[in-house]
Amino acid sequence: MKKRLFAVLLCMTTVMMGLSACGGAQGSDSASQGGNLSDAKYTVGICQLVQHEALDAATEGFKAALTEKLGDDVAFDEQNAAGDSATCATITNGFVSSGYDLIMANATASLSAASAATGDIPIVATSITDYATALNIEASDWEGKSGINVTGTSDLAPLDQQADMVNELFPEAKTVAILYCSAETNSKYQAETITKYLEEYGYKVKDFTFSDSNDVAQVTQAACDEADVIYIPTDNTAANCIENINNITSAAAKPIIAGEEGICAGGGVATLSIDYYDIGYAAGLMAYDILVNNTNPGEMDIQFADEVKKEYNPEVCEALGIAVPEDYEAIEE
Repeated sequence: MKKRLFAVLLCMTTVMMGLSACGGAQGSDSASQGGNLSDAKYTVGICQLVQHEALDAATEGFKAALTEKLGDDVAFDEQNAAGDSATCATITNGFVSSGYDLIMANATASLSAASAATGDIPIVATSITDYATALNIEASDWEGKSGINVTGTSDLAPLDQQADMVNELFPEAKTVAILYCSAETNSKYQAETITKYLEEYGYKVKDFTFSDSNDVAQVTQAACDEADVIYIPTDNTAANCIENINNITSAAAKPIIAGEEGICAGGGVATLSIDYYDIGYAAGLMAYDILVNNTNPGEMDIQFADEVKKEYNPEVCEALGIAVPEDYEAIEE
């Protein structure tokens, strides 16, 4: 499998104003891999939330897996929602109207839109933190598979290991601020889960949430004022606004432990990294199994990254005087 070290979090905003404030990309792209839409045996619609390195890598991996398996027998209608959830709904409803054989949903908003659009066409998702949360399934009822027309791969690195990382690097810290967007349900899930692990280490933990990109600076400053360490989960809005966040945390000399590589590269100290190309590729193999072998997606287990690795940001660590253990790898520029 082709490897690419893309583990940059999914980068979205929940409103178009957020994209304007912190940067974003718009537009849609036609796929170049696979066969012609009108001639191919299988037609797959791809809804990607926003153009971004991590999500791009997941889509590339997905298309590569199916193209390697099916060649010109598969064609892709690849569209980008430019970070807008409403556009995800428009795109996926279009896929349903066109009667496509399968929908690939890249990121949570895309999955939510696709699952609302159809209960019949198979949906394979990727770059999803927690499927139960994304599909509004009670955690107590979740058994690792959806039971409906949805399956896919997750981009969640183990939260207990992320808490271990906080304690390994900052054992003397007393307070941890969890900084995330309140509109992102997956971020809330991560915050609630890692809080339990952090509290087991004796940290006092407090959430600092912003509603969109407009109040990121104010909330980040409040987190810096009250905490010794800041933890940012795989939050799309935070990833999109990491430059603004870093301007504040660096001035306050407050370290960030990040849930994914992109946020860490933008201003964090360390992270657990996964390969987005790989989880996209794995999703492509799942799609092949559905299309060719008629496997029921609702009976397929959600898959996770095979490997995670500890990474650090050399520039930030040097600026803050932080020495990392030898088993951490520097993030490549």
